[in-house]
Amino acid sequence: MKEIKAVIRPNKLSRLREALRAFPGFPGMTISKAEGCGATARHVPHSIKEELTDFTDKVRIEIIAPDEMVDELVGHIVNVATTGQTGDGLVWVTDVQKAFFIRRNQGGGAE
Repeated sequence: MKEIKAVIRPNKLSRLREALRAFPGFPGMTISKAEGCGATARHVPHSIKEELTDFTDKVRIEIIAPDEMVDELVGHIVNVATTGQTGDGLVWVTDVQKAFFIRRNQGGGAE
């Protein structure tokens, strides 16, 4: 099992949700609001207020998925979220040792 995390532009969330829900066996996702800034800012702040508020709104997506789905899910995320501009976001994948469905009282693990 893997965890796919992505940080994308908020205006891409609706289209991404539609694309992922159409994916056969889509396991679901968690969404949260986020703010961030890139390491290479093109705008040079002219005051401390500008420097402290130099963040753009983003959406963070988290998906726990079987290994065999990961590449295709990541491809969907990248295809939908891409605008070709700085600030499109980031996608990364990490291993999941265990996942546990609380309601079902049932666990699962990576083999």
